[in-house]
Amino acid sequence: MMTLATRFLYFTLATLSFSAYAEEPVSTDETARLPLAELQLFAQVFEQIRSSYVEEIDDKKLLENAIVGLLAELDPHSTFLKADSFDQMQEQTKGEFGGIGIEVGMEDGFVKVISPIDDTPASQAGIQPGDIIIKIDDQAVQGMSLEDAIDMMRGDRGSSLTLTIARENSEGPLDLTLIRDTISVKSVRHRWLDSEFAYVRIAQFQSKTGEEFKESLNELTNSSKPLKGLVLDLRNNPGGLLSASVEVADAFIDEGLIVYTEGRTRSSKHKYSATPGDILKDIPLVVLINGGSASASEIVAGAIQDHRRGVIMGTNSFGKGSVQTLLPLEDGRAIKLTTARYFTPSGRSIQALSITPDITIERAEIRAIEHIFEVREANLNKHLGGGESSSASSQNKEGENITGKQITSDNQLYEALNLLKGIDILSKKNELPVD
Repeated sequence: MMTLATRFLYFTLATLSFSAYAEEPVSTDETARLPLAELQLFAQVFEQIRSSYVEEIDDKKLLENAIVGLLAELDPHSTFLKADSFDQMQEQTKGEFGGIGIEVGMEDGFVKVISPIDDTPASQAGIQPGDIIIKIDDQAVQGMSLEDAIDMMRGDRGSSLTLTIARENSEGPLDLTLIRDTISVKSVRHRWLDSEFAYVRIAQFQSKTGEEFKESLNELTNSSKPLKGLVLDLRNNPGGLLSASVEVADAFIDEGLIVYTEGRTRSSKHKYSATPGDILKDIPLVVLINGGSASASEIVAGAIQDHRRGVIMGTNSFGKGSVQTLLPLEDGRAIKLTTARYFTPSGRSIQALSITPDITIERAEIRAIEHIFEVREANLNKHLGGGESSSASSQNKEGENITGKQITSDNQLYEALNLLKGIDILSKKNELPVD
C-alpha cells in the first residue's frame, strides 16, 4: 500500500501535469490525456526507494534527483539549477564569474568541452573543443549530473583542480592541473593585422557584446588608416545571448532576416530582422569558425553566409542550433530548458548539423622556408635600370605585416588575410595609372 506521502505525491504530479499546458491550449484530447499509469509507476518507484534503499534519503532530495534526471534525459543543454548555480549563470552573461573558464555539455554520460574561453585557466592549460572530461579530482564523471560536474569545477580563486580528459588521437588520458581564477571575459578585442586590414575577436556573446562590437568597428573605420578588409574571429566562441548575436550580425547586414526560432509555444516563435545600415559599408569580410564555434556564433556565421555578406572560413562549427531559456522557480532555483530551435535566414537548421565554411582551412603547422640567396636581374653587372615609375614606388607600402611566427601559430588567420588582400587586388583591376 502507498503511504500518505506517496499518495500526496501522486496527486501533486497529476495536478502539475494538467497545469503544464497553461501557456498554450492543447488542441486535441489525445495530447491532453495524462499518462496515469506512468505517474503511478513513478510514485511506486519513489516509495520503494524511500523505504528500501540501503541508506535513508530525504524525500526532498529524492524529488530533486527526480527533477535533475527529468531534465538530463531531454538533451545535453537542459538542466536544473540550484540557487547558487542560477546566480553564477546570470553573472556569466555579464562577463565575470568564478571558475576555470570553460563551456561544457553532456554527452553519453561524460562532460564534453564545447569551448575554453580566451585567456582563462582552461585555455592556458591547453583544453580543446571536443575534449571529454572523464575525471574531476580523481572522481569519475560518468553518472554525474552536468550541474554537479560544473559545481566541482568551480571554487575559490587560487585553488587547484585536476581534470582527466580523453582526447581524439591521443594515446591515453591526459591529466591537466588548473588553478581556479576569477574569470573576467573581455568579449570583444580588435587590432590591425596589416596597414589596411583589421581583426576583431569575439570571445563570447554577453549583454554588452553588441555595443562593444560596434564601438570597435567605429574605431577601425574612423582611423586615419583606410580599412580595406576585416577578419571576424568566432573560433572557440561557445555562444551566449541570442540578442547579442543578432546585434553583431545586424552590424553587417543591411536588410532581411537574421535568424528565426521555432518551438512549441507562442513565446518561443520569433523572427529577428536587420535594421538599415552596414557599418562597414560593404568592406570585404572573412569570418573564422571552428568546432568550438557554437550557438550564437553559428547564428552570426549563418546569417552572414546566407546573405553572401562575407566568406566563412575554417572548419565545421559545433552544431548547437537550440535555444535555452532560463526559467526561475519560486525558491531561487531555476531550470535551463531547451525551448526552440533556431534557423538561418534561408531556413537551415544548425542543430547537430553545423555551419559548413565556404572555404575549409584546417589548423596546420606551417613554417616559412629559410630565405636563400637568389640571383636576380638587379644583381647582374651593368643591368639596365627600370626607369621612373610612380606606380612602382606606391606599391611598396609599410605596414604591420604578419611575421613568419604568426604564419606558424595561426595559419587560418594568415589565409584569411591573404584572401582579403586578393579581393582588394581584384577590385583594382580597372584602376590603371593615367599619364
